Amino acid sequence: MPVLRFDNVSKLYSGGQQALSDVSFAVEAGEMLFVTGRSGAGKSTLLKLIHLAERASRGAVLFEERNLARVRGGGIAAHRRKIGVVYQNHQLLMDRSVSDNVALPLVLRGMKRVEIGKRVRSILDRLGLAARARALPSQLSAGEQQRVGIARAVIAEPVLLVADEPSGNLDPALSAEIMALLAALSERGTGVLVASHDLGLVKRMRKRVLVLDQGRLVDDIAPEDLIDE
Repeated sequence: MPVLRFDNVSKLYSGGQQALSDVSFAVEAGEMLFVTGRSGAGKSTLLKLIHLAERASRGAVLFEERNLARVRGGGIAAHRRKIGVVYQNHQLLMDRSVSDNVALPLVLRGMKRVEIGKRVRSILDRLGLAARARALPSQLSAGEQQRVGIARAVIAEPVLLVADEPSGNLDPALSAEIMALLAALSERGTGVLVASHDLGLVKRMRKRVLVLDQGRLVDDIAPEDLIDE
């Protein structure tokens, strides 16, 4: 059963901009894939529909076979708890420590402090951040800040992780490191959907690629069909 499915999804903004037009695809549990396209192609809108920051104008977005059009009120927060989000600009709380930032999703769930501590230590160790647990985000490098963002996104063990240009501000070596971390998550069973305009990086990852052009899904490329430039 796909964890996520778009069935002929269109998004028309109130100003008349057609951000997506009849987009259909599915993401399996544990699958990692990329969505790429030029600026304005519809990548960010697609991610917003998954996270219920926006609603489809037509068609259906299904998460675990539930139509997100039917998710309202308190159900929105419950849905978002199943999805991890990694942002290009990290969106960390600058006055809180690395540990506090990573713990936030579990605090919001009301998890016991002892269990939160165990989980935070485990994920920070896994991402090579154990020594930075008490540091503030301003004391970290860009790569470390992005890893903190990933740790926060995955600590609650989401069914799906969506990442919007997660390596956009990083050099090639750090970009490769971040992508390797995301690929490792998919191998543990989390679906991973990454929006990126870095075609070279996308091709090197050898994962499925969805190509958007002016809101339309114009290609769905299997890993074996990717050709190096």
